[in-house]
Amino acid sequence: MSGKTALLLIDVQEAMFSYPDLKLHDEEGVMVRIVSLLNKARSAGTPVVYIQHTEDEEYTKGLATWQISSRITPLEGDLIIEKPTWDAFHRTALHEELQRLGITDLVIAGMQSEFCLDTTTRRAYSLGYTCVLVKDAHSTFDNANLTGGDIVKHHNAVLGGRFAALLAESEVSF
Repeated sequence: MSGKTALLLIDVQEAMFSYPDLKLHDEEGVMVRIVSLLNKARSAGTPVVYIQHTEDEEYTKGLATWQISSRITPLEGDLIIEKPTWDAFHRTALHEELQRLGITDLVIAGMQSEFCLDTTTRRAYSLGYTCVLVKDAHSTFDNANLTGGDIVKHHNAVLGGRFAALLAESEVSF
């Protein structure tokens, strides 16, 4: 990373862990790595930006499922951006806030690989940010055609080298 960096944590909300019959791919491992990224960013004084999906049903503002995961509770001064769509930049102040902070580089992790993480990574690239996708710190659920693991692998292959550099959590430093 050559400029000023922020850690962007996308939709790591209680809803992701609230489905009785659904588990994220490598759920526990991914969360351990997200917590590690957060700790590394905080130790380095790197800004942390939480993206919080906000819409009807389990993402209704104020519900327990809407809350950011208690494992990565924001601290005072962390930036929290609520978003109504899959794109964390669309109809939000994310770009303006990153510009205000002088951020040029983003380290990206979170949920769900094929929706908000993919869309936000592509948009960040299009807006001129240098992006690192943490290849083992994002996840999703199985769908009718693919396992969550296959979806993660696919998005690493599609996004990596085009829209973002790929690094394992252990390779990320701030």
